[in-house]
Amino acid sequence: MNDDRNRSWPSQEPDAPRRARRPQEDPGPAWPADDAPRRPAPPRRPPAGGPRPPRAPRAEAGPEWPSGDEGGPQWPAADEPRRPQRPPQGRAPQGRPPQGPGPQDRGSATRASQILDGQGAPPRRQPPAGRPAPGGPNGNATQGFRQPPPSGRPPQRRPVPPPPSYPEPEREPDLITHAAHNGYAPYDDRYDDDRYDPYDEETRLAQYSDDADFEDDPEGEEDGKKKSKADLTPKQRRKRRWKIVRRVLYAMFGLFVVVPAIAFVITYFTVDVPSPQEVLAQQSQPITFYYGDKSVMGRSVPQGGNRELLQPNQVPEVVKHAVYSAEDATFETNSGFNVMAILRSVFNQATGGTGGGSTISQQYIKQATKNDEATLTRKWTELAKSFKLNNETSKSDIITGYLNIVFFGRRANGIAAASKAYFGKDVKQLNASEAALLAGMIQGPGKDRDTAYMQKRWNYVMDQMVANHWLSPADRKAAQFPTLIPRDSQQKEDAGTLDFHIQQRIMQELAAKGYDEDKLYSTGAKIYTTIDPNAQKLAVQSVQDNMEGQTDENLRGALVAVDPRTGGVLAYYGGPTTVKNDAGKDVLATDWANVPQNPGSSMKPFDLTAWLKMGKGLGETFDGTNNRQLGGRVVRNAGESASCGPVCTVKKAMEVSANTVFYDMVLNDVKPSRVAEAAKEAGVRPAPKGKGKLGTEDANIALGGGATSVTPEDMAASYSSFASGGVRRDQHFVAKLTNSQDEVIFDDTNGQGKPAFDDNADKSKQIAGNVTDALIPVIAESHLKCPSGHDCAGKTGTQQYTMRDDDPKSYSDRNSQTWMVGYTPSVSVASWIGGDGTKPLHDKNGKPIYGKTIAGPTWQDFMTNYLKDKPGEKFDKVEPIGKDADEVVTSSKAAPPPRETTSEQAPPPSTQSSSSAPPTSSSHPSSSTTSPTRPSGIFGGGTDGGNPGSGGGPVVNGEPPRRTG
Repeated sequence: MNDDRNRSWPSQEPDAPRRARRPQEDPGPAWPADDAPRRPAPPRRPPAGGPRPPRAPRAEAGPEWPSGDEGGPQWPAADEPRRPQRPPQGRAPQGRPPQGPGPQDRGSATRASQILDGQGAPPRRQPPAGRPAPGGPNGNATQGFRQPPPSGRPPQRRPVPPPPSYPEPEREPDLITHAAHNGYAPYDDRYDDDRYDPYDEETRLAQYSDDADFEDDPEGEEDGKKKSKADLTPKQRRKRRWKIVRRVLYAMFGLFVVVPAIAFVITYFTVDVPSPQEVLAQQSQPITFYYGDKSVMGRSVPQGGNRELLQPNQVPEVVKHAVYSAEDATFETNSGFNVMAILRSVFNQATGGTGGGSTISQQYIKQATKNDEATLTRKWTELAKSFKLNNETSKSDIITGYLNIVFFGRRANGIAAASKAYFGKDVKQLNASEAALLAGMIQGPGKDRDTAYMQKRWNYVMDQMVANHWLSPADRKAAQFPTLIPRDSQQKEDAGTLDFHIQQRIMQELAAKGYDEDKLYSTGAKIYTTIDPNAQKLAVQSVQDNMEGQTDENLRGALVAVDPRTGGVLAYYGGPTTVKNDAGKDVLATDWANVPQNPGSSMKPFDLTAWLKMGKGLGETFDGTNNRQLGGRVVRNAGESASCGPVCTVKKAMEVSANTVFYDMVLNDVKPSRVAEAAKEAGVRPAPKGKGKLGTEDANIALGGGATSVTPEDMAASYSSFASGGVRRDQHFVAKLTNSQDEVIFDDTNGQGKPAFDDNADKSKQIAGNVTDALIPVIAESHLKCPSGHDCAGKTGTQQYTMRDDDPKSYSDRNSQTWMVGYTPSVSVASWIGGDGTKPLHDKNGKPIYGKTIAGPTWQDFMTNYLKDKPGEKFDKVEPIGKDADEVVTSSKAAPPPRETTSEQAPPPSTQSSSSAPPTSSSHPSSSTTSPTRPSGIFGGGTDGGNPGSGGGPVVNGEPPRRTG
């Protein structure tokens, strides 16, 4: 900024010195005319880092101008050279481009004299008024130096008088931008050196070095050398030492306080903290199974161990205090981490001691995230997450979440499971001594067999409870080490009476609905089944009682009961859970209730269903004689008692189980596909939805042989559609599913069904009622009894063993599967006694087994015991479909006209099955060779009733027939 507002810059001469002059003051020698000599350049400073040249002794008098024959004015040798001046703005330092003129160039000729006033240096001379400043109007020459004289004119030497001594004059006000040039700041003679670069980094930073305080101290130099550190005064050494200490403290504060604080804040806002509710949803909990009466059936514990999750209000205070004493006494007041505990942990680690510094919040984070890596990154983020957790979640939720997931040993996760595993009681029943033991096991859950360790930890926690005023000294003194229950007692209690085969069927059913095992464990599912505990007990007892004493090691048994009103499975027994293998070790046994087998004559009700759906009735007649040629094969009944003459009603054929009638019906009228459809409508589930198979390649499905196979469960469920009056309700094991907090996931308790055999419910009921009418007489025909006061209906079934070439002849009358399937309005039961596949079976007397032998009595025992003391029940009456069987007069004297066989239904000659053989060359029964019929038994239903001659197999070249009873 220009101080003289009336004069232009830089054409006019620089300002006069701002120092005010006293009156009568000699302004000093004037400038010579036009050719004032230049001041000599000061000696160059040595480069940074080099030896510093010794200073010349100070002169007593001012400098003299040199003689005319010298190159310029010289300072007297005895006089100390002036300090170098800052280069003017018009003249650039060495190595730097020149700068343009600026306001600071004004008055530069008087700066040195103003600064050196009072220091023995002569004042600067100002040029006379009207004379231009040295260096021309542009001010390119260094101000304050005289210009060399013109050529031919000798230079004049003019002595410079010493400056007068006078008090410091008052200074006129100055602009703040000129303060560094008007005497308010000390003058730096480095600016007089043309080599000095104020922007040089090394030069600029040299003033901040450790020795900067001593470089310019005259007392610090001796013989031209700077004092060493040893030559410093005590005061200087203390000053230097404290400077180092301060800098170290600043660095430590920044390194250990500022940087970690910034990093912690950044980490705090970047990490995610799982809430207790989110962690709760991820924990595996046991699946609890309940009977139909809501009593506990058993529990399935996940592989990681037992767990039971609690709510905050379910954790007793005594348990909390015990855990605080063992793990984190300051939990209620800290912010998620304890600085003193961390320092104590570091000290313990350094000195070889034990003890960690983690708070309960930190341990909860580690357990919830399942991350326990021994890395600084994990510990750092754990601190931030713990602090954030305490800012976002209540202490009550944190301690509850921690106690729900921490492992206590004995396969127990969480305090609730641990309470039962160690003491066999609920957590709310724990006292201080028991709570202290469980809290002490948190640090060493794997040492639950080490009594000494448990005693040590118990004493420690009890003492800490006293120290923290959570337990009185008197109670501590009176406390005794708690008594533990055996390790495996809780496992036995968890198993309860849960049948493994039932458990598997339940899990399969839920998986089909989208609730796999992992999801059930994660929610702590409560499964309310349809199993009646009394019915389940009777099912097991009925099979085992009737299998007792049997000598055939290939015999297997199963029984399934279904409630027709709901479709729920009331009882399910597929045999024992384990069996001995060849090495004598226990292995998992087969669930025979879920293995498909040939149903034999128990398939005939589905033949009848398909017949009724066509509008045909029970009064229709067929040729029920034995050994009929049908479809290119010979079909025969099980002896004369299984034959009902040439005019046999459908109802009578069902009663005596006449194979020829139903094979004829399916082959020529109904067709196999309609039988398969009727079976599926009733409830048989073929693959892929189930395990069964309904063979429609030939008419063997009519007699339940060949490729047709169903499970006992499917048979019980399908017959229940008849018992319910034509309403199908899919069999199921689960009535209701909830999570551990009793929130309902689904509820099928009502058991809504739909018409099974026709879209019209009345029509479906009529079909089912006609089937029931045909099956009622079978019970008495098979010499079975219904419970008193109850109507029963059902059908037996037998599948003959298929002979092999190397089998003895005694196997020719053996059977491989036997059935009895029957129902009342309230229960449908399928009883199966057979073998694994096709094997020749015999009873304890060495005789072939039939429906009467084991399966029938097993079914009867269950029905009698289950329905005992229950109200009596009757089937609903329905109108007959088609011809009424009661109005038809049958006679064995008049044979009906022969029925045409459908050749396309007969398989090719090479086709064989367990119930058929290649057709004979004859097409009429009279031309076939018939084997002698075996004597009839006490039942009139063929092999279904116990006679050995039942079956639908043909006679081929005099070979024994094959039969399906």
